[in-house]
Amino acid sequence: MTELPQWIASKLPSGARHGGLAIARLGDERTLAKGGFALSSPAFAAGDQLDPCFTAKEEDAVAPPLEWTAPPPGSQEIVIVAEDASSDAVEPQCHWLVWGLPGQKGKLLEGETPPRTGKNALGNSEWLLPNPPLGETRHYVFQAFATDLPLTTMPGATREDIIKALAGSVTACAVLNAPFTGTPADDYAPADDDF
Repeated sequence: MTELPQWIASKLPSGARHGGLAIARLGDERTLAKGGFALSSPAFAAGDQLDPCFTAKEEDAVAPPLEWTAPPPGSQEIVIVAEDASSDAVEPQCHWLVWGLPGQKGKLLEGETPPRTGKNALGNSEWLLPNPPLGETRHYVFQAFATDLPLTTMPGATREDIIKALAGSVTACAVLNAPFTGTPADDYAPADDDF
């Protein structure tokens, strides 16, 4: 596994340092937070634990709400990539691929269906509910990319499709991290594949 570049590693906790994160491949010091571009959530602050209502711990779990500030002028589209940065696999596990969002200040509401979604690590086009093993903490990194051209990628695209489509067109990027620790609960049964 490659090492995460210092310009982004300094923005993430030590447990969230997978060198294959999309932002490490697509962003750089110049585009990180360019023009004040930032990603946040009304449901959690950077570094706060994800609420169980966004994880496999709760039956009716949904994707968390996200908000972003205005990207640099000329940006055409916003793309969101959420990955498990604690993974020891060659590539981080992809939890969410979202695009088709206007290149301006905006938000996704809790559980809102995005305009376009791609395939997560399980091959589904939806928010992959975090499901770490009991007692294990995983770090989920939400990454926002502003692009200078709208993506022509069709819904159902893979993480690699999106990364290829974004290469060379990122005007700004932003990051938001949230850990989640697997906890016991009567109604929580870890799946065969933990994420």
